[in-house]
Amino acid sequence: MNKTITIIKGDGIGPEIVTQAMRVLDVVAQQYGHTFTYQEVAAGGNAIDQYGVPLPEESLAKCLNCDSVLLGAVGGPKWDNVEPARRPEKALLGIRKEMGLYSNLRPAKIFPQLADASPLKPFIVAEGIDFIIVRELIGGIYFGKRRTEELDGQLVANDEMTYSEGEIRRIARVAFNTARKRSGRVISVDKANVLDTSRLWRKVMNEVAEEYPDVTLEHMLVDNCAMQIVKKPSQFDVVVTENMFGDILSDEASMITGSIGMIPSSSLGDGTRGLYEPIHGSAPDIAGQNLANPIGTILAAAMMLKYSFDMDEESAAIEAAVEATLNDGYRTGDCMSEGMIRLGCVEMGDQIIAHLKKR
Repeated sequence: MNKTITIIKGDGIGPEIVTQAMRVLDVVAQQYGHTFTYQEVAAGGNAIDQYGVPLPEESLAKCLNCDSVLLGAVGGPKWDNVEPARRPEKALLGIRKEMGLYSNLRPAKIFPQLADASPLKPFIVAEGIDFIIVRELIGGIYFGKRRTEELDGQLVANDEMTYSEGEIRRIARVAFNTARKRSGRVISVDKANVLDTSRLWRKVMNEVAEEYPDVTLEHMLVDNCAMQIVKKPSQFDVVVTENMFGDILSDEASMITGSIGMIPSSSLGDGTRGLYEPIHGSAPDIAGQNLANPIGTILAAAMMLKYSFDMDEESAAIEAAVEATLNDGYRTGDCMSEGMIRLGCVEMGDQIIAHLKKR
């Protein structure tokens, strides 16, 4: 199988972690007889430095003309004072919108080898952490109208949150279809006691649930959900929510798993092409020092093989290689614990590749 992958290494540690993921993909291609063609583009802070904009037209064109996109991370303090319309994060928003990537799937799963790294009490972790957050990605307050104006001698800011039935219905179906492949349970998170958008959200979720009699649906207010994630994460299977709530809850969920450096994510639309990335930021404080954890990016590449390329066996092989490496006691600094062997970014890639080659 021949696949073209657009590579956005991005800023900070992005180039280091994406390079390791590409090394892993090259081994998979060799072992399974595939060809992965990479087209690297600039986006984020590095694109601002080179071209004056976070997402050059050529970069976007290659994102739209490929089989999937693999991203490292964008942004950093260097660009904090750039005008809002040209901030590095605008590259991500632009790619998601133009590619029609309306659903973000972010797993929250703890590796047994890293149970001690979770900030939760051991008896909570022992009950299990294995759920996925399905976040609506291109609607809501992040894409609504916004303005800041002077009224009565003071500045007043306004951000508009808007959702249509169609936007809610399509993300609902993603959640219910995902639940069918898991434990068949969906928790829809909203703020229906306050917001009109949430009341519409809940109404549409109930309507779509009728199409999936084999999946149970429960509603939960977002503030309660935030508490329950740290109180009893084992109760969750699939969580579906709107853009801003999903942004916040998915970051919270990632932290209870022990290390933000281990978690991948996928952004998908109606087709198979998607955007795959780790959930962490660009970490400029450790960039270029061979300290970054590449596992989140490597697992993002595994998600790409599974969800966009229908390469389930290849994806599982990468996941097994990561598990085996952790079983051997290898760790990067972010998830290091007593008695383990500390590795750099490149050396962690070496160990995962070594296990892949044993298959």
